[in-house]
Amino acid sequence: MPEPQRPSLADATRGRILFGGDYNPEQWPEETWHEDVRLMKDAGVNSVTLGVFSWAKLEPRPGAREFGWLDRLMDLMHDNGIGVVLATPTSSPPPWMGRLHPETLPRDEDGRTEWWGSRQHFSHSSATYRRYAAAITEDLAARYGSHPALRMWHINNEYCTYDWGDEAEAAFRRWLQEKYGTLDALNEAWGTAFWSQGYGVWNEVLPPRRAHYMKNPGQVLDFKRFTSDALLECYLAERDIVARHTPHIPVTTNFMPFWQGQDAWVWAEREDVVSVDIYPDPRDPFGGQYGALVHDMTRSQACGGPWMVMEQAAGPVNWRGVNHPKPAGLNRLWSLQAVARGADAVCYFQWRQSRQGSEKFHSGMVSHAGEHGRTFQEVKRIGAELALLSEKVADARVEAAEVAVLLDWNAWWASQQDGRLSSEADYPQVVRAWHRALWEAHTVADFAHPEHDLSTYKLVVVPQLYLMTDAAIDNLLAYVEGGGTLVAGFQTGVADEDDRVRAGGMDARLRDLFGIRVLHEWWPLDAGEKAEVEGFHGTLWSEEIEAADDVDAVMPYKGGELDGLPAVLRRGRAWYVSTLPEPHTLRTLLADIAADAGVRPTLTGLPAGVEAVRRGGLLFLLNHGRDGVTVPVPGRHRSLLTGADVTDAVELGRYGVAVLEAAS
Repeated sequence: MPEPQRPSLADATRGRILFGGDYNPEQWPEETWHEDVRLMKDAGVNSVTLGVFSWAKLEPRPGAREFGWLDRLMDLMHDNGIGVVLATPTSSPPPWMGRLHPETLPRDEDGRTEWWGSRQHFSHSSATYRRYAAAITEDLAARYGSHPALRMWHINNEYCTYDWGDEAEAAFRRWLQEKYGTLDALNEAWGTAFWSQGYGVWNEVLPPRRAHYMKNPGQVLDFKRFTSDALLECYLAERDIVARHTPHIPVTTNFMPFWQGQDAWVWAEREDVVSVDIYPDPRDPFGGQYGALVHDMTRSQACGGPWMVMEQAAGPVNWRGVNHPKPAGLNRLWSLQAVARGADAVCYFQWRQSRQGSEKFHSGMVSHAGEHGRTFQEVKRIGAELALLSEKVADARVEAAEVAVLLDWNAWWASQQDGRLSSEADYPQVVRAWHRALWEAHTVADFAHPEHDLSTYKLVVVPQLYLMTDAAIDNLLAYVEGGGTLVAGFQTGVADEDDRVRAGGMDARLRDLFGIRVLHEWWPLDAGEKAEVEGFHGTLWSEEIEAADDVDAVMPYKGGELDGLPAVLRRGRAWYVSTLPEPHTLRTLLADIAADAGVRPTLTGLPAGVEAVRRGGLLFLLNHGRDGVTVPVPGRHRSLLTGADVTDAVELGRYGVAVLEAAS
């Protein structure tokens, strides 16, 4: 029999955009709770997340259960029309667990124990930890599964634990045995003939602990894969418990964008709701572009459907060297940007700013300034505007993208090895540069795994895929053969899935696709160094390439060792860019290639810094600049946020937002 259809975010939103955040009332005297509810209703909050860090409160002693305070909170929320995203508290075990069961504590690569007193201090492979986590999850699900306030389950929090301890060692070995079957196969995959590393018995195989010099890259790559899978096992164990009790309630766990420890493509397939925590730096002039990238990535992991901002900051965070507040209007801008790019939930860490603990200087929706402070007043405005948009936006999809950016955790993991050619060529930095070029060209893009179906896209962009499976290469070849346009960045197709360099330094099928006869050498660039190319400068990287005779276009290097050799070349509908062009050049290059492929920007004639996205028949315009602008919008529209009629142009102030509906 087919599995029953799982619930979705729509089952939690019920036609509304969720608005709220993490609520940690155990930090406050109970009389504060009623004041919190008054302020929540004033701000339009309709959802709170409870219990994320409450394990010691819920289970103060092994096996004890103190649910009375949570009973009262659940009832209080329901009585006031506020739904609850109920968390399993398993990201931060109580101190008694580490004291009584030290094997539940993770160890670093030097064998040092990570003690309690912070958070995420658990070994993902510890049988004892998993047993206690399952027990508290079981009891939470049994007690609150039928509570009318419950809207969603939130499992653990920001899974990010690495562990090199004894139980992780045994689990890693089991994982390898299942993957390879024999030691001969493992030795072949890891290339252990190098440096006399050949393994003769399974007990010799260890996690990549502290070594005298560089570690085996294949071993490190598999350890990262194993860690993602081990954490996923923890998530699935708790997910299955709550799903058994409440098959109608959606389940999520919150991703951190560009976090190495989880293969988000694999994880997202096992979530009912894809959710993310996002904290752009308010001082980053391209913070809006970073937000768009994270939103596009998360929407794509949700298969194009609505997704959830689980956490963002209403003001400053507390973990940067200097923690700047958000200027007036920026919180609103970034919140509505998330909605424009597909979010049906806009939430924060946290509701009320803490007075004690490590995050007392991390902002809350209610800051230390209280309800009369600027932060809360801006939160109220956001809540009111989300309520206005809910009817038109909730459960609607972003207009289908015509461009896909390929992203793969395995390629990232492999490219970050110690023995790489350049530490300057950071994978997230390269991905962000290519996405920025599309964003500045007003082109909304999806993200996709290299083995996904790409046939619906007119243009596929590969910022960098150092590691590629045969299936991924075949997928790209089929895409181009089917009429698609492909653009790939430097050092793509170098290694196979075992991090084995392919003959010729790039897979022969890709060399033929791009018109590369020989890839002679990689020439990485120093920080700040530039490679001169005809018409622009390249950064980070360059390559000594000999082009085939039948390439259609070449942009050569000028001067230096690579003088006259191709920096950019095209064969048919396949482009290869062997350097990272400066931002304005990459934007122009991608915009020209996209136009030739039939891709059109969301809107033309936009002022610099203005973002345009279409969702559910609405046009979102977002001004990421500090100065007011006039945005041309041909035709007649109605502004959903102001109710005003708009003809041919709309004025956007500093960090201004307009949501327009075409007039009938």
